[in-house]
Amino acid sequence: MHIVIAPDSFKGCLSALAVASAMEQGILRVFPEASVDKIPIADGGEGTVSALVAATDGTVYSSTVTGPRGDPVDAQWGMFGDGNTAVIEMAAASGLPLLLPDRRDVLNACTRGTGELVRAALDRGAGRIIIGIGGSATNDGGMGFIRALGAKFLDASGAELPPGGAALSKLAHIDLSGLDPRLAGTELLVACDVDNPLCGPRGASAVFGPQKGADPEKVAILDAALLHYAQIAADVTGKPRAAETAGAGAAGGLGAGLLFFTGATLMPGVTLVLNATNFDARVKSADIVFTGEGRTDFQTVFGKAPVGVAEAAKKYGKAVVCLSGGLGNGADDVYAHGIDALWSIPPGPMSLEECMTNGAALLADAAERFCRALRTGRMMPG
Repeated sequence: MHIVIAPDSFKGCLSALAVASAMEQGILRVFPEASVDKIPIADGGEGTVSALVAATDGTVYSSTVTGPRGDPVDAQWGMFGDGNTAVIEMAAASGLPLLLPDRRDVLNACTRGTGELVRAALDRGAGRIIIGIGGSATNDGGMGFIRALGAKFLDASGAELPPGGAALSKLAHIDLSGLDPRLAGTELLVACDVDNPLCGPRGASAVFGPQKGADPEKVAILDAALLHYAQIAADVTGKPRAAETAGAGAAGGLGAGLLFFTGATLMPGVTLVLNATNFDARVKSADIVFTGEGRTDFQTVFGKAPVGVAEAAKKYGKAVVCLSGGLGNGADDVYAHGIDALWSIPPGPMSLEECMTNGAALLADAAERFCRALRTGRMMPG
């Protein structure tokens, strides 16, 4: 029996690799002769670096970069085992969790640190860079990101703008003459799981600004500033439709900045990760596929890792089981998206703290229970 294990991380509890290893332990208790291929998965958010580095025998690096409020932060990023592909999580450099609630400032927060991570990857010789852009604290349209790579954003007097999205209302000219030439020869793949445009009622400021601390007045300021910025960026780059492209509003408009100033391709995070791990080729020979996540509910079908795994596996007719830390409203929706069996990990009522503390052991036991049921079913006649 050949088994593929491709789970997401269990946030705050276990990395995707640790989840896969726990599942493997339980599976081998029942099927000791099975061959197991562990493929840690992520959807572009937290855990993307660790999942892809683990899946490709890569290396994790740490770089000191500019945080969203200008303070230095140590951000981890990775390089695949091929030595050519880097993977970056925006949240590590420009993320909301980096700021205490009383330091969040959506008007002035910037994405410079994420651009500095890209520069660090280029310095390591990366020819392809994967960027997960979830969890941002920013709303600057990617101005800080592009600045870190050599561009200048100038006001009418020729002075550089201060950081942050609000400052874009004063933008008069974008100077790309100093843009790092290595960008032109680098493939940028962006994990983006939203389809919002840059501006308007579905734009970056209106939809995502409030969760970063923007009240209605600040939303209006930022939306107007991004609209002004988009008009100038379109003139400079000759890309008039970039701001309206699905995903342009992701990460406070970083999606738009990448579309305007680089050759980046925006794609669903789990699809990007599956492609990067060569999932299709590896799942073809599987007899069954195990996936999992910390909680399965109605949101899972909207681009979460288990459904991405299941839909890819179903192209080859593979059975898929999802082991979940908890089942919420709408969990059964996954059955229409390629998951054949949904299995709750806790064996009975227990506190969240107990589940988190004993996560690996509980997961191994759940995998064992499922495999015992599977073995029993295989023994039945007919």
